[in-house]
Amino acid sequence: MPTKTIFIRSHELPAAIEVEIVEDALVADLLEAIKHAGIAINADTAIFIDEAEAPHAMTPNLPAIDLRRGSHVHVTKCKKIEVTINYLAETATHKFAPGARVRRVKAWAIDKFKLSAHDAEEHVLQMCGTTRRPASDTPLNELTDGKTCAVCFDLVPEKRVEG
Repeated sequence: MPTKTIFIRSHELPAAIEVEIVEDALVADLLEAIKHAGIAINADTAIFIDEAEAPHAMTPNLPAIDLRRGSHVHVTKCKKIEVTINYLAETATHKFAPGARVRRVKAWAIDKFKLSAHDAEEHVLQMCGTTRRPASDTPLNELTDGKTCAVCFDLVPEKRVEG
C-alpha cells in the first residue's frame, strides 16, 4: 500500500516528527500515527492540517482530507492563537489558526499598520521582551507554551544604522 511522509508537531515534542502514513489515510490512521509519536489526545485536543483555519474532524472513519505529502499536522489545545503586535505607539491584536506562519502574521501587521513597501522590507517580528526573531516559516503553535494560546511580537527594524 503506498504511503506518504507527513510531519507531526506538538508542544509535547521537542521537534517535528516525520512519519509515514498510508496514501488514503482515514482519521483513525492519523490518530494512530499521533499516538505512536507519543502524544496523548483527549476531548480538548484539536488537529490542524498545515495552515487550515478550522480543526480537522476527529471522526475515525472519515478520510483525513487535505493531508498531502509533506503536510504538517499540528496537535494542540489552541483552536486559535491571539497575536498581539506592537509597532511604535500602536498595538493591534488578531486571532490566527495554530498553523499560521510568522510571514502571514507579518503581512497582516504590515497591512494593519499601513507600512510602505520599503518599510515593510526593513521590519521583522520579534518576540516581545526578547531579541528572538522567529523564522518566517515558523508556525505560531511552536511559539506558544501549549497552555496560553497567545503570542506577542514587536514589529521592529531589522537593522539599526547608526552614524
